[in-house]
Amino acid sequence: MEPEAPIPHEPRRFFDGGVAPSHDQPEVPPDDLADPRIVLERRLDPAGRERLLMLRRIGYLDRRFGPLLVPARADFLTDLASVPALFTWLVPKTGAHLPAALLHDGLCHQGAFVSPDGRRVALTRVDADRIFRDAMADAGTPLVRRWLVWAAVTTNTLWRGRDNRWSAARQWRYRLAVVGTLGLVAVLGVLATLDLADVLEVVPWMGHGSFLAELARGGAMAVVLPALLGLLWGRFRVAGWIMCIGLALLLHVTIALAFLTGLYWAAEAAAALLTRRRTSGSSAGQRSE
Repeated sequence: MEPEAPIPHEPRRFFDGGVAPSHDQPEVPPDDLADPRIVLERRLDPAGRERLLMLRRIGYLDRRFGPLLVPARADFLTDLASVPALFTWLVPKTGAHLPAALLHDGLCHQGAFVSPDGRRVALTRVDADRIFRDAMADAGTPLVRRWLVWAAVTTNTLWRGRDNRWSAARQWRYRLAVVGTLGLVAVLGVLATLDLADVLEVVPWMGHGSFLAELARGGAMAVVLPALLGLLWGRFRVAGWIMCIGLALLLHVTIALAFLTGLYWAAEAAAALLTRRRTSGSSAGQRSE
């Protein structure tokens, strides 16, 4: 996918989408002259995970498809920006990108948008991802963050392969490109780190020399090699470049955060187990009395 012309910041492309009709609520029509209103109600799903009910729609004037209204249903639940916990330091769950994230969530999980005249028009996931990127620009999301987010959702789109009207062969081509390139970057990153620490000497470009010289060569290849691997993503090579280079540069941070997150959840599990044992022991003592 070739880079497109820079998208200007046009916040007025977002507007109040009104309220979707339901069995006990007539439709409140959209108002393209009013600012968007994000009204959410907290819900918990059967697994105890937090979901938010969108009580009002968001309207957005896309440069290609025209006016969009999401959600199409009055019972639509969202989790805001779907960012893994490990990366919320880089992309928070909410912020300037929230209206665009809710728009993207509605487009992806409903498979269609509603136009102001009531028509439902199907979109591919690739279309929804592009709309998301443009909408983030209109919402005021910084340049680097919106391209990082777009690359991440595009990677998910290529992995899932659904709702894009692709053949099975094309779906697997993109899946293999995603898994193969990112997996290779991760493995080479670990081996280069071990080579830098003189634990192993298996990465040819690390060579021999001072620590700083090896670090410089490793850093250069952490950009050059992922950039070449990103070409295997075909028309989505821009996303491939961002993801492969990003993984190479953030690999150690991600491993450290994963380790600390694992320690935290282990502490929570231990605390819960201790609490259950204390409660059980207290209950047994009361019964014996």
